[in-house]
Amino acid sequence: MLETNTPYLEDPLGNEHILDFDITHLGRSVESEIVIISNRASREHAIIRRDGRKVFLEDLNSTNGTFLNGERVLASAQLRDGDEVMVGEVVFKFHDPDTTTRETPFPELEVNIEAGEVRLNRRRLSLSPKEFALVAYLYENRGKVCSKDDIGRAVWSEYQSGIFDYQIENLVRRLRTKIEIDPNAPQLLVTVRGLGYKMLGKIEDAG
Repeated sequence: MLETNTPYLEDPLGNEHILDFDITHLGRSVESEIVIISNRASREHAIIRRDGRKVFLEDLNSTNGTFLNGERVLASAQLRDGDEVMVGEVVFKFHDPDTTTRETPFPELEVNIEAGEVRLNRRRLSLSPKEFALVAYLYENRGKVCSKDDIGRAVWSEYQSGIFDYQIENLVRRLRTKIEIDPNAPQLLVTVRGLGYKMLGKIEDAG
């Protein structure tokens, strides 16, 4: 039976693997705490290490790599509730009951303007050039109300004759479908009626 507030991995069959050791080994070896049945898994593929309430994923120089939310793990990476861990061809979901018993966490948006990357809760988003230009401008002015005129000049700098309100509204609507958990109840990109838009919330600078 799952211990109260103990982090665990859920495999594709719904089995729960409790992470109650300081170090949990994942791999093809039968000596691993979590045995991975996959030809793409190394005998000693990865470990999950607990440090107090924090849980970290580390690759053990495996042949085919360990992936966190679709990206290869190159260094020790802290796991968060809902993360997906792929070892070989097997995808696990990480659960932290201590997190899920608290209030729903605010969406975490990371913006790396120099690299042209945006992540929501550590998952990379695919944005159009205009969507990225909008989120980058709002990020640089986070906490401030940005008028439609300011947004128009920043995002459509190539047009000198001005941008229609509906173009900005449509772009905001599209961006919300990418960065909001519920686009109809935005938490990050809010409308300030009569004034414009404002970026709120836990914003992480990835640059």
